[in-house]
Amino acid sequence: MSLTSEAGQSQSELGSILPRPARLARFNVSGSHLPRAQTIAAPSIRQPLSLPQRYTVRSFNMSSSSSSAAASGSQKKHKVAIVGSGNWGSAIARIAGHNTQRHSDIFEHEVQMYVFEEDYKGKPLSQVINETHENPKYLPGCQLPDNVVANPSPVDAVKDATMLVFVLPHQFIRSVCKQLKGKVDPNAHAISMIKGVEVKDGKISIFADVIQEALGISCSALSGANIANEVAQDKFSETTIGHRADAKGRENAELFFKLFDTPTFKVGIIEDVAGVSLCGALKNVVAIAAGFTDGLGWGDNAKAAVMRIGLMEMKRFSEEFFDGVKPETFTETSAGVADLITTCLGGRNRKCAEAFVKTGKPFDQLEKELLNGQKLQGTETAREVHELLAARGKVDDYPLFKAVYSIAYEGIDAHDLTSRL
Repeated sequence: MSLTSEAGQSQSELGSILPRPARLARFNVSGSHLPRAQTIAAPSIRQPLSLPQRYTVRSFNMSSSSSSAAASGSQKKHKVAIVGSGNWGSAIARIAGHNTQRHSDIFEHEVQMYVFEEDYKGKPLSQVINETHENPKYLPGCQLPDNVVANPSPVDAVKDATMLVFVLPHQFIRSVCKQLKGKVDPNAHAISMIKGVEVKDGKISIFADVIQEALGISCSALSGANIANEVAQDKFSETTIGHRADAKGRENAELFFKLFDTPTFKVGIIEDVAGVSLCGALKNVVAIAAGFTDGLGWGDNAKAAVMRIGLMEMKRFSEEFFDGVKPETFTETSAGVADLITTCLGGRNRKCAEAFVKTGKPFDQLEKELLNGQKLQGTETAREVHELLAARGKVDDYPLFKAVYSIAYEGIDAHDLTSRL
């Protein structure tokens, strides 16, 4: 449902459409896009609310054609498949499993989760997950809902699915999409949670575009300040869905909002697939630099400076190489500055970069020793970004990105980081 509020709108009118806490998805003056959903804490006694005309209230009660049809029985319910089962994939599958049960009028009960098959203590990992309802390798100690079913075949996992959640390391997305081509419902909705970019022949692509072009289905993007273990423990966090401008893109956003939003995992929405995707990729490069400062013992001031410079390079890079990127994605959404802060304080890229400085071990060795099978994405993204900038003759325009690449790949001493900024 979408209603434009007028200043002085009555309490009873708003009370019927605003949940607790209320969500406002704000339009710009032209009403052309949806920046992030903002949260208003509900008072103990409901007070009259007066909203400026520039706001549009969206209750996300799924009164769009697809959801209302599903509720009335005139259209099949949506079937969800999670393509990926690592740390973040398992955490998001847990949320999806709970919300498909919570919104049983919209979603089918079962959630298929593609698991790259590997051995875990003598048994196939998919079998262990289905027997214990836990992913002990990538998300130990966290129970998955019974309706999440591990499947070692990506083709079988997505069979008849109408909502696909891609949450793989970006190195594997092309090969998986090749297996899925022609086997996905052409009317399906997709969302990418993949942190990375693809650079080929001097051109750069976000993975939401790669998925959309490979499979012929509309694909949004989700990213935010979301450390997987904290999300799986129901510690409060926000995230952001970036959607496309057409009607299918808006429908995508509403459906995935319903699939993911919970009282402790708040979902905001903005019409900016590229900006949300690029924030999720480029912040990992900045986190490598932040880890260097930790390894050198330079303190919080130095890390803050690296984060500020990194945010500006992220924004400038995105606006230079992609059309339609919105500046507020970087400053007003969880996908932007919030995710950058979290990643530079506690992410795997920061952790490995600190160890790189302290131990002198190469990143590929640290990935194996510290990440329990997870992939280190910041160094790979730094390499891909450098490849693009070199092809365009713009390496020197991004001194932080250049410095991270030089330290990680060219043997430059990490102590030279700030002298290069």
